[in-house]
Amino acid sequence: MDAITLAVLSYALNGVAEEMSAALVRTAFSPNIKERRDCSSAVFDEKGLLVAQAENIPVHLGAMPFSVSAALSAVKDWDPEDVVVLNDPYHGGAHLPDITFVAPVFWDEEIIGFVACRAHHADVGGMTPGSLPPEAKEIYQEGLRIPR
Repeated sequence: MDAITLAVLSYALNGVAEEMSAALVRTAFSPNIKERRDCSSAVFDEKGLLVAQAENIPVHLGAMPFSVSAALSAVKDWDPEDVVVLNDPYHGGAHLPDITFVAPVFWDEEIIGFVACRAHHADVGGMTPGSLPPEAKEIYQEGLRIPR
């Protein structure tokens, strides 16, 4: 691939990730997402390798490839409507309030990549409001854990 084609594709894929984040913020009801912009979006290739990311929360983006990898290992036969939802810190999640959505991207009935978004939710249950109890001794005390 020549340098010009590479640059065009790079900017296009980064634009996709930025537009994903803009749409998420624009359509959100949660102040964590709409006002604090505590969310992230990224584009991955068909093997789950990161190819583009929006300029969002760095901790989200550093861990998101692990969530995508967990989703790919959990689902072998993807359909265009499929979305994997997870927040498990043992499989790429930062903490339980950060919920990740992973979806396939198809072209001519073939998977060409994946997109993922992660957003911080105000409360996912647990023993204290906000789902961040300092006295928790088990992960389940922090709230709903959605495994891969």
